Amino acid sequence: MNKTIKTYGIILFIVIIFLALLELSKKDVTNWMKNFDVTEKTPFGLFVFNQEADAIFGKKLQRTVTSPYNFYNDNAKIAPHNIFVVQKRIDRQSWENLLKQVSNGSDAMIVSTQISPAISDTLGFVQSMTSFEERSTMKFTDQKFSTDSLHLDKFPSGNGFLYIKKDTEILGYTAEKERKNQANFIKIKFGKGNFYLHSEPLFLTNYYLLYGKNSKKYLEDVFSYLPYRKTVWFVDTTGSGKSKNALSFILSKPALKYAWWILLAGLLLFIIFNAKRRQRKIPIIEPLKNKSVEFVKSIGNLYLQEGDFHDMMAKKAQYFLHRIRLELMIDTQNLDENFAKKLQLKTGAPLEKINEAIELIKKSLDQYSNVMKDDLIKMNKLLDEILK
Repeated sequence: MNKTIKTYGIILFIVIIFLALLELSKKDVTNWMKNFDVTEKTPFGLFVFNQEADAIFGKKLQRTVTSPYNFYNDNAKIAPHNIFVVQKRIDRQSWENLLKQVSNGSDAMIVSTQISPAISDTLGFVQSMTSFEERSTMKFTDQKFSTDSLHLDKFPSGNGFLYIKKDTEILGYTAEKERKNQANFIKIKFGKGNFYLHSEPLFLTNYYLLYGKNSKKYLEDVFSYLPYRKTVWFVDTTGSGKSKNALSFILSKPALKYAWWILLAGLLLFIIFNAKRRQRKIPIIEPLKNKSVEFVKSIGNLYLQEGDFHDMMAKKAQYFLHRIRLELMIDTQNLDENFAKKLQLKTGAPLEKINEAIELIKKSLDQYSNVMKDDLIKMNKLLDEILK
């Protein structure tokens, strides 16, 4: 093997080992992405809330990953209940089913930083980002919850509700130093039921449930507005915290990521070393074809087209006499009776055929004789019968 290739392979292997050790020595970096994923243990995931949800809703909680449209199509006769949605996009068909359920007596709580314009137009409010403050405090308007405020010190969204219609009840608001208070928790009467809309889902996340002061009390106060009955939670399964493909999942797990690197390095080294060890394919060289027969046929066709039977007959006679001299050792200088007897003894052919062939040979060798096509055919047949 080429020594240069081997040296490059060793250098590559050392570099990969160095990168792997460097990766192992790195400290884990906290992921502050707002994924609101029930399976994520990152600060802004909903893993802790998902574990505590059954106790919060009195063990009357039903989780479903189907859309409201499909769920209510399959459960058309469901009794009035609570509906819970967190940071989930609702399509128009699902929204129409939610409106129908709330109108019939159900209560829906939607906690999201962005609510579809189709929803806001129907219920009569405008939601927008009105603040960029790094810190804020969420409070209730009800005096009995006046001490249960929640302080947000990590990436508050700054979203709130504007242009609320008159019959909308404000249940909570966000207080900031530099700006006036803005509503973040409202109640809208719709048919026989109610919509409860909250614009800041951070109070449900792992970080605030584990480290936020009064976070659990604030959480209980929000859900206390819902009646004590069955609650259907439409869980979002398309959040940014989930892996979109197998490679993303592998790279998200340190052990699998290192194994993936080692596999790629091994394959690369195998290709480099194996490329030189394997013998190159030997090309197949086709042997030269014997085209003598084709040549003879071409010459014969040429003579046949020209109609020179005399010349063809002469060449056939000369070839025959050449074979007699070479194979039978008979002198062909004099084509007489003695020649005919010797040829008859060595070939066993009838003497009449030999004499007839001799006459045709003499005729072919006479340049002044008149040769016809039948003479050529007859002589060719006789000569082939004599020398079988």
